[in-house]
Amino acid sequence: MSELTFEQMLEESFKTIRNGEVVDGTVIDVKPDEIILNIGYKADGIITRSEYTNEPNVDLTTIVNPGDTMTAKVLKVNDGEGQVLLTYKRLAAEKGNERLREAFENKEVLKAPVTQILGGGLSVVIDEARVFIPASLVSDTYEKDLNKYQDQEIEFVISEFNPRRNRIIGDRRQLLVARKAEKQKELFEKLQVGDRIEGTVKNVTDFGAFIDLGGVDGLLHISEMSWGRVENPKKVFQVGEKVTVLVKDIHDTKIALSLKFPETNPWANAAEDYAVGKVITGKVARMTDFGAFVELAPGVDALLHVSQISRAHVDKPSDVLTVGQEITAKIVDLNEEEKKISLSMKALESAQQAEETAAEAETEEE
Repeated sequence: MSELTFEQMLEESFKTIRNGEVVDGTVIDVKPDEIILNIGYKADGIITRSEYTNEPNVDLTTIVNPGDTMTAKVLKVNDGEGQVLLTYKRLAAEKGNERLREAFENKEVLKAPVTQILGGGLSVVIDEARVFIPASLVSDTYEKDLNKYQDQEIEFVISEFNPRRNRIIGDRRQLLVARKAEKQKELFEKLQVGDRIEGTVKNVTDFGAFIDLGGVDGLLHISEMSWGRVENPKKVFQVGEKVTVLVKDIHDTKIALSLKFPETNPWANAAEDYAVGKVITGKVARMTDFGAFVELAPGVDALLHVSQISRAHVDKPSDVLTVGQEITAKIVDLNEEEKKISLSMKALESAQQAEETAAEAETEEE
């Protein structure tokens, strides 16, 4: 039996390793772009920056120190320069995938910061394992710009787990939908018609404004924005504005809102304010061929029929009146139930002429 040489004994004292094997080592040197490990093998192990982390340009000397112990996976026993090429991030990703598999099976809610904004969604990392959240699953509403999520910590669940196809899909939308449904349930349980509630203007359209009441949206229709006329809701409300509204109606999950509070109803004292025989001033709001509508107060319009404009013949109201013109007329009819008021300028002319005639008669007698 031949004796082993010193070199052969030294060779056999080192363990053997294979590609894919997991090894433990001690950091003996750190450079900005690589880590050198003593792994108890005849050659040192090398972890390059790209095999340590997915973050580009990171300085490894700020993360790892000589003397640290690390566990890594063998990529190549000989990298061509007699060293063992190791990976830290892939081993961590494998462990991360196992973590994500458990989360997927248990429907666990995960939390992580957004590391990257992609064209079709967001990327987050859990224990070095990447999770992709498609744009359609980021929110329960359409998100035009995803950049606001950069570095923001978000919650999500794993909705698809297929690491072999590199498909680990996260879903934030279902969490938001579930929480919104819970808030809706709580709100509908206590909300009643006639309640006054503060909300936030969420969206403004040509026909009204959607008000967020705290997880539930209500519609404030243009016709309910004021006792008077509102031509353009976008000139009245701004997104984000706080507003106190009246719950007018609740039908299933739809809520109709109003700003027509009873105490501000301009018809509340109509019998006194618009009594027949009273002379009143108003502005011409709009005209038709049969007459002009005069605004006496916000929400109170009266009809000045073409036959009541003047004692002289008038073909069309627009021949003698203009929109915005202030006129003085006499109330000749009031229908509170139908909210209709009729005016007459001719009646004032007749009264004025009667006074002038009486004055002339007195002068002649003298």
